[in-house]
Amino acid sequence: MSYDRAITVFSPDGHLFQVEYAQEAVKKGSTAVGVRGKNIVVLGVEKKSAAMLQDDRTVRKICSLDDNVFMAFAGLTADARILINRARVECQSHRLTVEDPVTIEYITRYIASMKQRYTQSNGRRPFGISTLIVGFDFDGMPNLYQTDPSGTYHAWKANAIGRSAKTVREFLEKHYKEEEMESDELVIKLAVRALLEVVQTGGKNIELATMKRGETMKILEPAEVEDIVSVIEREKEEAEKKKKTSTTTS
Repeated sequence: MSYDRAITVFSPDGHLFQVEYAQEAVKKGSTAVGVRGKNIVVLGVEKKSAAMLQDDRTVRKICSLDDNVFMAFAGLTADARILINRARVECQSHRLTVEDPVTIEYITRYIASMKQRYTQSNGRRPFGISTLIVGFDFDGMPNLYQTDPSGTYHAWKANAIGRSAKTVREFLEKHYKEEEMESDELVIKLAVRALLEVVQTGGKNIELATMKRGETMKILEPAEVEDIVSVIEREKEEAEKKKKTSTTTS
């Protein structure tokens, strides 16, 4: 029996193959990184090169759901569009009903629940995307959540999804320092440095968005991203020079 034909059928060893195939689709998507600082949250994505005549404003992997929450995704863009539209409607419905913006966990749980419903009924397929959802709750607390095609979600201090996510996550685990998260500049630098592990073409292929406490989402201009990349490369060169000097001296 082919256990990967139907979404609702478990294989004898407990796998839902269609969900696992959806996770493979995520691994083929553009890399996305999220970092949670003390006063800022940052999302960065690998931006695929647009065709010469294509308007690159229409190729977005980072989008706002409400004034206090935004998200990045890896995987199938068409699937993401449906989820984003439904999440935006839920954010507005929540605001109308209780007169408060959504908490980050509330909208994450809503997105994760919708994904889970698509793994449990015939005639559907799972959403082929993972998301990183960031923002500030009304009490000023920063949050970063990740959801995957199965409908599970977790809170993170920093995480990566998409192509080479394991490599980027290992970099974040190695270089994430709690005391540095108090500096907005160092939080942004960490996100860019993590992306540079897999993006070989520098700042022109990186899209970066930030949100500070009490402010709305800001997508950085390409020139601003290039400036950050230049500073990181200069610091890297200086560190290598110091390393060589100390090796020669010893």
